[in-house]
Amino acid sequence: MNASIIGQMAVSGALMGLVYALIAYGFQLTYATSKSINFGQGELVMVSAFFSLTLTNLGLPYWLMVPGGLLFGALLGLVVERAGVRLALEQKGEGWILLTIIIGLFFFSAAENIWGRDDRPFPTPISADPIHVLGVDITRIELSVAVGVLAIMGLVELFKRRTLLGKAFEAVSADRDAAELMGISATRTVMLSYGLSGSVAALAGILVSPITTVGPTMASALILKAFSVAVVAGLDSGFGVVLVGMFLGALESLASFYLGSGWREAPGLVLLILALALRPTGVFGKATIRKV
Repeated sequence: MNASIIGQMAVSGALMGLVYALIAYGFQLTYATSKSINFGQGELVMVSAFFSLTLTNLGLPYWLMVPGGLLFGALLGLVVERAGVRLALEQKGEGWILLTIIIGLFFFSAAENIWGRDDRPFPTPISADPIHVLGVDITRIELSVAVGVLAIMGLVELFKRRTLLGKAFEAVSADRDAAELMGISATRTVMLSYGLSGSVAALAGILVSPITTVGPTMASALILKAFSVAVVAGLDSGFGVVLVGMFLGALESLASFYLGSGWREAPGLVLLILALALRPTGVFGKATIRKV
């Protein structure tokens, strides 16, 4: 087997895996502040991609469409927090699990009724011409995925470490009760985390759509892989989701090549099962000690 072909597939798969990492990072943002995640995150990716495509079809320039899509994603995230998470957290229950799934199904149904069931191409000004790097061809669209993912994650981490709102985010993440005693509103901080998670989902949709097209079923194809990345890496390691996402993407690409396209989903499921069985806190996660 030609090593260059293996390298090509591994690199292309790893760059695609960064999208899984970005969606998994959205899980981490909400889990940090509320110990809850949005099981309808894939639908946020899909609906935001459709909305961004609509903005493009209306003639909005790409550089304006992107922030418009991010803002829309943030609003969707706030809707999920208010309708599906807040009450359950106030009651100290686990109802947010079912409620976020139901809201996701509602978004799926709305997308089918508004935009239809057919997949649509997503136009982009970024050239699809490949760049030859170290014996591997990488398209500019794939490079834009890497730049976009690392840029948004870097900006969010910088926000969390350098701003007052970000410090509040970190305080609630460390100890919600202590943060409230210090005058920090945990409810508003959870809202912030869901808004950021929605923006992250929207960017994932904008970045991946030129590669995969936009359709109602794109959510189901992405969410399981992203959830696998989040669980395997751990729900408190941004660096970990990047490494695991790239690894899973490369593994998927190679499995599809050697075993057939029908086995493309297998690596993510195998990694998820192994992580749950052997290290539930994740490869990069830390075990927590709870006082009773």
